[in-house]
Amino acid sequence: MAEEIRAEMVANVWKVVAAAGDTVSEGDTLVILESMKMEIPVIAESDGVVQQLAVNEGDVVQDGDLIAVIG
Repeated sequence: MAEEIRAEMVANVWKVVAAAGDTVSEGDTLVILESMKMEIPVIAESDGVVQQLAVNEGDVVQDGDLIAVIG
């Protein structure tokens, strides 16, 4: 079953670390968000393959926006 990773706050996408098709393990960093001069890593919560990466560097995400899908 696919797992959706969603933003937990309003933030800028500072750096995209993973790409669609990458194999990731639980705890791997997918993207790094920036909010109020703090860097917040968004991590994979399970092992799998990144099926979709829904953000690009420079994007602004809102609370609840889709960041990635891991399957």
